[in-house]
Amino acid sequence: VQLVESGGGLVQAGDLLRLSCEASGRTFSDYIMGWFRQGPGKEREFVAAIGRSGIVTRYADSVKGRFTISRDNAKNMVYLHMNSLKPEDAAVYYCAADRTIVVYTVSYEYDYWGQGTLVTVSS
Repeated sequence: VQLVESGGGLVQAGDLLRLSCEASGRTFSDYIMGWFRQGPGKEREFVAAIGRSGIVTRYADSVKGRFTISRDNAKNMVYLHMNSLKPEDAAVYYCAADRTIVVYTVSYEYDYWGQGTLVTVSS
């Protein structure tokens, strides 16, 4: 499956932003989807994940209550709605997919990755 992220940009602290990830090449609903991010000088970290039907979601503690992951299986899209952005949220955000039923929160479980989209948050 091929993944293409979009929606990154420069925002101010407190702003909101929606990232999108379009999938192609396979049956989208067979895949769990995740968002990960990698800030400057940091390791890639889990942000959010969603199950195949969209019912099950999981979040990193650092974004819980501010970010929402959703998916539209009819459009082969997954979204990350980010509210109350903080400077520490600045990173390259990656969309990931894995053909499984377990909603993983670790990057090594995901087989497919997009190229990433940059989010910059000014204070």
